[in-house]
Amino acid sequence: MEQLITILGPTASGKTPLAAALAQEIEGEIISADSRQVYRRMDIGTGKDLADYGSVPYHLIDICEPGTKYNLFQYQQDFHQAFYDIVSRGRRPILCGGTGLYIEAVLKGYSLSPVPQNQELRNSLEGKSLQELTAMLLELKKKNGSNMHNTTDVDTAQRAIRAIEIEMGQQNSPLSSYYPPLTSLIIGVSIDRELRREKITRRLKARLQEGMADEVRHLLDSGIAPEDLIYYGLEYKYVTEYVIGRLTYDEMFRQLEIAIHQFAKRQMTWFRGMERRGFTIHWLDATLPMAEKVAAIRELAHC
Repeated sequence: MEQLITILGPTASGKTPLAAALAQEIEGEIISADSRQVYRRMDIGTGKDLADYGSVPYHLIDICEPGTKYNLFQYQQDFHQAFYDIVSRGRRPILCGGTGLYIEAVLKGYSLSPVPQNQELRNSLEGKSLQELTAMLLELKKKNGSNMHNTTDVDTAQRAIRAIEIEMGQQNSPLSSYYPPLTSLIIGVSIDRELRREKITRRLKARLQEGMADEVRHLLDSGIAPEDLIYYGLEYKYVTEYVIGRLTYDEMFRQLEIAIHQFAKRQMTWFRGMERRGFTIHWLDATLPMAEKVAAIRELAHC
């Protein structure tokens, strides 16, 4: 029996409520695989929805300060610490999230090195467009024969520069972490494209009504630079640009809605790529009743 159960899917597919319902039944604890929910006080924009967890313990949420740049190297370390802690207490770890790179890194056991900031490189890339930076990143990856760094979240110039920095830094930095691959039952939550689009739009409206713009204002008022919030992409990119006056409300909503739809599509592309790379994903229809989905997972997991 695999110690780990992984639940993945695109944004708005209902992964978290499913993971929480399963955890309630099998004495599980959830390890988040979300690259932005690690940040404290970034709650509405990252869709933490902590009420979904109920009494279920969760890990790797609210573990670092906004404005910092959490990375895959840190995630691997934090994941394994949480994983072995959960297992040591006789509980069942459930990895849940939509950041495919994080999920694949811990399941495959990527060997990574910490890559520090390279100010000289950053200065040389300043002023280049996102399109130019993305082309440069893809060329670097092709040259290095590398597929270990995701390009699905490279939606700002700052993130693209960091990805280039990592890609170049990996060539010259000694490997300083090794974790073994993990065997996991992988469950994918499949949602019809039109239903997903409908849920994304409805959820975006709800989050804006809940005060997503005020959340961004509070972060800015606390001293976080606008460009540091824009770095996180999606909600924080567009809502920050609205708050500081670069976009009107309607422009922000329209552009953000399109960006989230595109992001969900890229997530599915990543998960399909995982299948091509040898992972078996058992897909469950998002519209099935919760009890049926939980029962199906329990049967597959023999628990």
